[in-house]
Amino acid sequence: MVKILFVCHGNICRSPMAEFVMKDLVKKAGQEAEFEIASAATSTEEIGNPVYPPARRELAAHGIGCAGHAARQLRRADYDHYDLLIGMDGANVRNMRRMCGGDPGGKIRLLLDFAGRPGQEVADPWYTGDFTATWRDVEAGCRGLLEQLNS
Repeated sequence: MVKILFVCHGNICRSPMAEFVMKDLVKKAGQEAEFEIASAATSTEEIGNPVYPPARRELAAHGIGCAGHAARQLRRADYDHYDLLIGMDGANVRNMRRMCGGDPGGKIRLLLDFAGRPGQEVADPWYTGDFTATWRDVEAGCRGLLEQLNS
């Protein structure tokens, strides 16, 4: 089983979008039993909150639900539990490394590295308001990740 944790600042926009897009992709591929997929935040600001309404609407526009999500913070133990911890931007990755005590196993990556866009960051809709651009980034990263894992 491949265990993936998507991480962003608050766990209400980008990382839950990635979580539910990836869950949808593996379901459509008939691989649900082969994956454990979740998301978390580097901050405490949104703990317990659901997916942010505009992000929820963007997912719904593509036929993807996100019911039951409650934002949670990344824990040091997540590093040992998950095979991949995937950040949305450079600040996330720096905070993930700090919170996990480094990255000795090389598990911490940027999502768009899997979309052939190494070093690029997923657009943050909290600041841009452009949830469609975030959708495009997240979908490209998740598709690339699944392709790489299946190759």
